[in-house]
Amino acid sequence: MHARRRTRTLLAGLAATAVLATTAGTAAAAGDAPAHRPAGDGAHALCKRVPRIDRRIERALKRLDAGAGTRGSVARLQQRVDNAKKAGHTEIAGFLQDRLDFRTSLRTSLEKRRGDLTKVRTWCQANDNGKGSGKGSGNGGAGS
Repeated sequence: MHARRRTRTLLAGLAATAVLATTAGTAAAAGDAPAHRPAGDGAHALCKRVPRIDRRIERALKRLDAGAGTRGSVARLQQRVDNAKKAGHTEIAGFLQDRLDFRTSLRTSLEKRRGDLTKVRTWCQANDNGKGSGKGSGNGGAGS
């Protein structure tokens, strides 16, 4: 029975040593290897996503601009702020006002993003959907 315990202890020790050696080897290899860097700017992938991004922006803007009967609209949140103020719920009104301010700024941000996306769409059409330059950098492979 004493030999069995010694064998078990030996096997457990070997297993622990193997795990530690593997972990240390992996850590050393990860430290020696250069970090994974993108090969280009992802222009081709972005060009492929332009229609979906455009639909998402349009859908969000439509919801923000909808009337007070639509969840997520600026008008509905404004109505809730007004109702809270009428009821004298100042803490609620303050919280909702902060949300309203953010939602209003979100609309501005989405409008800017829509303009940027229009420029991206034009670039994609002129540059073979980002495949033309090889690296997808759009500047002929010149350094950045």
